[in-house]
Amino acid sequence: MTATVPPSASPPAVPPPERPPHRPRHRLLTAIVVVLLIAIPAGYLVLSAAQSRDSGQDKQRDAAAPGLMWRWPSKVERRVYELPLPGDTTYMAHYEHNSWQRSSFYVQFRTSPEGLDTFLTEAGGDPAGLAAGRPGVSDRHADVVGWDFDVPGHRYAGTRIDRPGERPDLQITVDVTSEDRPQVHVVSTIEF
Repeated sequence: MTATVPPSASPPAVPPPERPPHRPRHRLLTAIVVVLLIAIPAGYLVLSAAQSRDSGQDKQRDAAAPGLMWRWPSKVERRVYELPLPGDTTYMAHYEHNSWQRSSFYVQFRTSPEGLDTFLTEAGGDPAGLAAGRPGVSDRHADVVGWDFDVPGHRYAGTRIDRPGERPDLQITVDVTSEDRPQVHVVSTIEF
């Protein structure tokens, strides 16, 4: 015997199909991640391009300079030419001259007597080796940047630091007229 359902009874209620949940947070998070994945590298590329262009313009300006430029040399230049410039340096100027046979870097600055001793020691020389009246920078090198070491009333001392192997040699002339702030002239030369 089968059971019959009375006509007045309704079939069991089937729940309506559920709509997938609305997830605005996930969409927002996805949008943020996509923007960051695109924006950060794009921003980095723009910044790198601007720095590269500025660097190229600086190098072009340095190469075209007819003489001393009144600013600090870059860290790369100081490292290549092995110039341990003291921290209390003022009135800094530099110039780079390149040819097929050699590359010379000219630096002029003022420092304290202690800064001069530190510079000479760190460059591989001896502060006691700085001799009055002894030539440091050759006339040929001095003429390149217009240094005059025959100014009446000025006292000069010089030394040379010959480094072994491929390392640059230094020619140094110091104007010791002002004992509290001597003016240092250095030529660092690399022979190829």
